[in-house]
Amino acid sequence: MSDMKRKPKILVFDLDYTLWPFWVDTHVTPPFKKKGNHVVDARGQNVNYYKQVPDVLRRLTDEGYELGVASRTSEISGANQLLKLFDWEKYFKYKEIYPGCKVAHFSKIQKASGTDYKDMIFFDDEHRNIVDVSKLGVTCIFVKSGVTHSVVEDALKNF
Repeated sequence: MSDMKRKPKILVFDLDYTLWPFWVDTHVTPPFKKKGNHVVDARGQNVNYYKQVPDVLRRLTDEGYELGVASRTSEISGANQLLKLFDWEKYFKYKEIYPGCKVAHFSKIQKASGTDYKDMIFFDDEHRNIVDVSKLGVTCIFVKSGVTHSVVEDALKNF
């Protein structure tokens, strides 16, 4: 028999300290650009992401999951620039990047997708966002040290 286990329809990720190890509005200096195989900020400092993230995003997309971003940063253009420079734009169908409560971000994702909150998983490093979004019925995963294969696999297994 096929796997009867319920699967989420949309996986949504925070950016800062979830996909990359910094706050885009305070720890790095936009604008960003490619320098060889690296992305650097305006000061020439390398801007890195958590090591497993590109592979995780690729795998989830290959497995047919829809992905989204929900970030409350005030550095909207810098965050979008990094998504483009890291070549991650292709993975995210939903992008809600602006200051404010994440409930607003999820409301827009829900309206755009027509997907019930109960069919979403959200990964974030901030407890207040987990508390706010879980009240909607979204399965929320607290991310301690960036998104990894095991964090995502555990979330999907326990969904």
